Amino acid sequence: MSESKIFNHLAVEYDQWFDSHKTEYSLELKAIKALLPKQGKGVEVGAGTGRFAQPLGISLGVEPSESMRKIARQREVNIIAGSAESLPIEDEVYDFALLVTVDCFLNKPEIAFKEVYRVIKEEGQIIVGLIDKNSVLGKKYQSRKNESKFYKDAKFHAVEEIVLALEHSGFKNFKYIQAILPGDSSKQVIKPGYGEGSFVVLQAQKSMG
Repeated sequence: MSESKIFNHLAVEYDQWFDSHKTEYSLELKAIKALLPKQGKGVEVGAGTGRFAQPLGISLGVEPSESMRKIARQREVNIIAGSAESLPIEDEVYDFALLVTVDCFLNKPEIAFKEVYRVIKEEGQIIVGLIDKNSVLGKKYQSRKNESKFYKDAKFHAVEEIVLALEHSGFKNFKYIQAILPGDSSKQVIKPGYGEGSFVVLQAQKSMG
């Protein structure tokens, strides 16, 4: 079963995860906000049910799952059908693009990153949020993949793998924020860098040469 069909079937259950994991969701939003440009027009690739596009005020979401798009529209998110590897967007339209836990569902993340490179403007930013496969949570998810409805066929990546793919796609000037640190997550702590937090957000800039 393809990822879009899986999420079509489980869209409501997926969306409810955010309600039952409010602390983690809040930390993810906080970490993304720390690196999200304060101005400009943005697109979220793999926007799901709009849990990030809506509170972050992102102009457009792109999502392959029809059921997920339906829920996103209920949140008044402007969302269209499309895949990360073939974005239905013209060249150099957006100032930045956001991808949150999308990398693990892509066969070749570099193809999606090159598509983002194409649709953002000169010196625009890509912001990627991921579960670091070398983190506590990343190792837990990997060890229980066969038990998960959502992550059974997922491929988690280390931060360094994503950085390399982004560099090959033409991005530079990296910044990092990490969240969901070991210990008491109720402290709502985020910090620069990576290597401790299970959720890592990185920002990179489109390089023109």
